[in-house]
Amino acid sequence: MGQHSADPIRSLRELFEARGALAYGEAVTQLAHALQCGAAAEADGAGDALVSAAFLHDVGHMLHADAAAALEHGRDDTHERLGAAWLARWFPPAVTEPIALHVEAKRFLCFAEPAYAAALSPVSIETLRIQGGAHDERSAQAFGEREYAACAVRLRRWDEAAKLADARTPALEHFLACAARAIGR
Repeated sequence: MGQHSADPIRSLRELFEARGALAYGEAVTQLAHALQCGAAAEADGAGDALVSAAFLHDVGHMLHADAAAALEHGRDDTHERLGAAWLARWFPPAVTEPIALHVEAKRFLCFAEPAYAAALSPVSIETLRIQGGAHDERSAQAFGEREYAACAVRLRRWDEAAKLADARTPALEHFLACAARAIGR
């Protein structure tokens, strides 16, 4: 899967080719979800770093030995930390920090916006429970003070909306080119 490759774009392409067809309980594959999330970020006017974060936010699921089994057994696969750490050798914090915080952003939004919590997909509801549930006032305030919290909240909104079967998006190469720009290549 290119995990040891010095070329980040090649590593990402290999990862999506090898594991992008996996599903994680939703009606879409990892690749389709990534493409939809990246397309939503672009449509919302995000720059290359945040579009790349949106596109790459769930790579930790693909890196995990068996993310589906973790979910099935009620265990958190900590995909946000796994993915952010793997990407950090290539990408700046403007890409990796929103990824690292996107689970906390879901917990924050579920505290701050009851309508957001009510609209979560069934899988997101289950993972929210596994990930510690909605924030309380103190933890929501602490999250909101983090440098990349606002970016993570934007990413999380795109994430929840990017679960549509048969959505039309740009191809993988489009977002790999965006990732290359975010790295500065």
